[in-house]
Amino acid sequence: MSKKVTRRSFLKRMTFGTLGLIGLSYGGYYYAHEIEPKWLKIINSPISSNRIPEPFNGFKILQFTDTHIGFHYSLKDFEKLIQYINKQSADLVVFTGDLTDDPSNITSLEYDKIIELLSLIDAPYGKYWIFGNHDHGGYGTSMIQTVMKQGGFSLLQNSSVKIPKDNAEFTLSGTDDVLLGSPNLSNLIQDGEEDLFNVLLCHEPDYAEEAMKYPFDVQLSGHSHGGQIQLPFIGYIVTPQLGTEYVEGSYTLGQNPLQLFVSRGIGTTRLPFRFFCRPEINVYTLKANTSSS
Repeated sequence: MSKKVTRRSFLKRMTFGTLGLIGLSYGGYYYAHEIEPKWLKIINSPISSNRIPEPFNGFKILQFTDTHIGFHYSLKDFEKLIQYINKQSADLVVFTGDLTDDPSNITSLEYDKIIELLSLIDAPYGKYWIFGNHDHGGYGTSMIQTVMKQGGFSLLQNSSVKIPKDNAEFTLSGTDDVLLGSPNLSNLIQDGEEDLFNVLLCHEPDYAEEAMKYPFDVQLSGHSHGGQIQLPFIGYIVTPQLGTEYVEGSYTLGQNPLQLFVSRGIGTTRLPFRFFCRPEINVYTLKANTSSS
């Protein structure tokens, strides 16, 4: 027999229920604002291809992206990130855009500190970067370009470079930002180099629909922040333009095929929260598929 609910017990339940919701709301806010955005994880992913030369077997490429310094991401946070990066002992380091959230809001002293920290990144086979949409436009374009250069990073803006190792090489290419720049893929892979292992850096992941028409083996992107907030049964909450189709993780596209890897990145934008979407840096280990025959 069910117990009769009195007015007093009803009010008591309502009071505890309301207090519980307030507590959960505050706890969720604190977690999403203060804890998860700082809870960095390392994602290790193998990349296999029969076009990877044998000398590059075990070669490590580290990608970090979307730091958005100045929006809920401080220089102290950035300093810790550099320490995490160097602990991975990567051969090659790439940055795929959006260094600051708003370049005009960063002081000259802060830029000096960013340059100092970028200079500390150790990568024996080089450090490369591409523009993100938050890096581009007026003052920001030239300032971010200067900062990255002084920090030891080489810009790939609709350009390519060969990464050599033991008489072998692969091609690393980068596009201009798709949203605010002028991307051009047509001249990145030269005639006769279609059979090389070709890696593309592109800030916006959805541009892979265009990149898969070319002989790229891998595309590394950021921009989407992994949706930044993920809710059960609802999915991704914050997905920017050209970051809606491929939001996080890995995808295989086209007949070539193109392996697309989308990083959740480091910082936040628009909303200073992460929920069920921890920030990450990504380490890709190349695996040469050599024939045993």
